[in-house]
Amino acid sequence: MLRRFFTALCAIAGRVKTTVSEAGQTTAEYALVILGAAAIGTVVITWATQGHTISILFDKVINKILPG
Repeated sequence: MLRRFFTALCAIAGRVKTTVSEAGQTTAEYALVILGAAAIGTVVITWATQGHTISILFDKVINKILPG
C-alpha cells in the first residue's frame, strides 16, 4: 500500500513542470525558510540560557525519573 502511494506521488511529481522564470525561486524559498528557522532557534536558545530554563527543565525531568 505504501509502495502504491509513493509510486502515485512520483507520477504526479513527474507531471509538474516549472517554467524557466521560476527556476531559482525554490532555492530562494528554501534559503528564507532556513534563515527563519535559524533566527527562531537563536531566539529560543538565547531565552533558555539566560533564564536558566534549561537547567530547571533538566532538574524536573531528572527528579521525575529518579525521585529522591
